[in-house]
Amino acid sequence: MSDLPTHVHITEVGPREGFQFEPPHIATADKIRLIDALSQTGVPEIECASFVNPKVVPQMADVFQIADGITRHAGVTYGCMWLNEKGFHQAISSGLYTPALTSTSASDTFLMRNNNRTPDAQIAGQIALRQAYSDAGLGSGPIYLFTAFGCNYEGAVSVEQAMLRAADLVAVCEDAGTPPTCITLCDTVGAADPAGVRALVEAVRTRWPDYPVALHLHDTRGLGIANAMAGLELGVARFDASVGGLGGCPFARNRSAAGNIATEELALLCDRLGIETGIDIPALIKAAELAETIVAHPLSSKLAHAGLFTPKP
Repeated sequence: MSDLPTHVHITEVGPREGFQFEPPHIATADKIRLIDALSQTGVPEIECASFVNPKVVPQMADVFQIADGITRHAGVTYGCMWLNEKGFHQAISSGLYTPALTSTSASDTFLMRNNNRTPDAQIAGQIALRQAYSDAGLGSGPIYLFTAFGCNYEGAVSVEQAMLRAADLVAVCEDAGTPPTCITLCDTVGAADPAGVRALVEAVRTRWPDYPVALHLHDTRGLGIANAMAGLELGVARFDASVGGLGGCPFARNRSAAGNIATEELALLCDRLGIETGIDIPALIKAAELAETIVAHPLSSKLAHAGLFTPKP
């Protein structure tokens, strides 16, 4: 385990990806209450919402109210996501942190189903977005490769296919003179396993050794933490996670499936391995309990239900 990082940056995505999966009845005040609670746990970055079409994703119709209502704490980055140029300009106007993100899917079928775009059309859109970022004074930003390990339409995605689509994104950034700050490999439907994580991370590292790798993992089939461990053993130091395991993936074809790996469980894993995260795990467990109260159904986090283990002296 000599490649274990000494510090891991965990981005909390529950308020965005989690609430986006829930029915559209969660009160704005409750969304703000959870973000404010997470702000006091030591997580360095929180994705608060998505700027998407409210007719398609009504759960995010209150995004501007969320941005206006949260209490911002020093040392915490309050971010957001979007899929197109309109969403980007809305994000800028909200005052939330707006990274210059570039994205596509390793699965062409998923891309068409989710974005209604071919790979070529997606890259053309990302080139236009990259110009919009430059016009807004933004520099380099992260790459997100969705369905990097597989999707429910095409099955397993080969390393070669994932690398092909990753190369498309890297070219968009490099051609604009803004090389990516990291390459985020997303297990969008929970298709990954530790061997697959190792294979793709190592392939990306070999091809682009100067660009850090990040992992966005789902626990749909119970391998989320094992996949995180595989990444940690390779020195991956950036992860997305969701408090309580809040949310899920609408493309997993299983409404009861777990969402992202639970933030508190990832933080505990890092703690037991001697890796710093800056996170107050008991405070994060309380935030997970709050999240479960807000959505009014059990969440998947075992740690949130069992609590921390305290050995007897």
